Amino acid sequence: MTFAATAVPPIAHHELLVLLTQVGVLLLLAMLLGRLAERLGMPAIVGELSAGVLLGPSLLSHVFPDFGSWLFPQDPGQMHLLDALGQLGVILLVGFTGMPLDLKRVRRQGARAATVSAAGLVLPLALGVWLGFLLPASLREDGSDQAVFACFVGVAMCVSAIPVIARTLMDLKLIHRNIGQMILVAGTIDDAVGWVLVSLVAAMATASGLSGGDVATALGHLAIVLLMTVTVGRVVVRLAMRWAIRSGVRGLPIVTAVVLTILSAAGTHALELEAVFGAFLCGILIGSAKDIDVRPLEPLNTTVVTVLAPLFFATAGLRMDLTALADPEIALWALAVVTVAVAGKFLGAFVGGLFSRMNKWESLALGAGMNARGVIEVIIAMIGVRLGLLSVEMYSIIVLVAVLTSLMAPPLLRLAMTRVEHTAEEDLRERRVLDLMGAPADKDPTT
Repeated sequence: MTFAATAVPPIAHHELLVLLTQVGVLLLLAMLLGRLAERLGMPAIVGELSAGVLLGPSLLSHVFPDFGSWLFPQDPGQMHLLDALGQLGVILLVGFTGMPLDLKRVRRQGARAATVSAAGLVLPLALGVWLGFLLPASLREDGSDQAVFACFVGVAMCVSAIPVIARTLMDLKLIHRNIGQMILVAGTIDDAVGWVLVSLVAAMATASGLSGGDVATALGHLAIVLLMTVTVGRVVVRLAMRWAIRSGVRGLPIVTAVVLTILSAAGTHALELEAVFGAFLCGILIGSAKDIDVRPLEPLNTTVVTVLAPLFFATAGLRMDLTALADPEIALWALAVVTVAVAGKFLGAFVGGLFSRMNKWESLALGAGMNARGVIEVIIAMIGVRLGLLSVEMYSIIVLVAVLTSLMAPPLLRLAMTRVEHTAEEDLRERRVLDLMGAPADKDPTT
């Protein structure tokens, strides 16, 4: 048998044309609407998601059905090509999310942050699981297990979004404040635990049900991943990145970081945990190594944030169908999900703050910051679709939670922080932190 007879043919002309057009149109609209959202004081992700919503079943398919079906055909093979590009973007994005994690700060504020994080996780998780059992079968995909679906809803309700939180704190010039630092630390713990929970639920969904054996297998795989991360993974990442940086070869640190992140994602995915969990752990290892300078990775970060991530969010928007909310029953369930998501996370963090001996205004600011879901919620919603757990309607509702909670955070933080006094420690920290973040000092943190 000759090689020519067994070689896989390349992508067909039409499929390539459609893919290139999809990417170009989605990126253009995501860029324009993302900048418009920022001009209006909203997170860029709102505009980037809107790009997909406008080009998806919510609008384009109704206004120009022929063009809509040509640009985004209901062909799994064609859409999987676009999904593959989006998955690459989200894996690298989550990897970068793990890099700024300050393990020293986590250890230093560990006790108080753990209290806040635990309260901010347990209450929304419990309320979310309870709500998941109440939600009608029409909001979950056919054939999905109700218990696994309920667990997934609980996890979706308890996560935070460090990228959105950090950007919001920086924009409001609160990142140097004590409460800003506590939000970051508690949010980081939430992120780490959240990815663990997502991976466990993903393993249960892959096993087509919830049983003691499935849970034990998932926990065993998780233990293997964590053990490999703190032993072999730490050494391999440090040696590889140190070699790449010291080589002096332009671009080699970027390629090395990408390879490490993608292989880490492949490793956790092979163990039936989430690929993004491996990327997150790899990002932590790269960012926490004392002798690794991450500044050479800035060009990659720029590419991910400005190109690959917007493409992923626009693709995520394609799966939203806001016309479903016109159904009164769906709209009422959407209101219930948003209410539980906001109340659970906000009250959990607020109570955690009070137990940590913060006053009510500091606790209010803590709840407002931790409530922002943004990027992470959208990623988790996409995972739910891929696992066959969420219907289009439920997916749209969870993404709606991500948008609304991200919009709520800035005004609530401004309100609370007007009543929280500066401390001498914060004044000393202000110039150093704002210089690091590239922002000018401002004595009024609420402007």
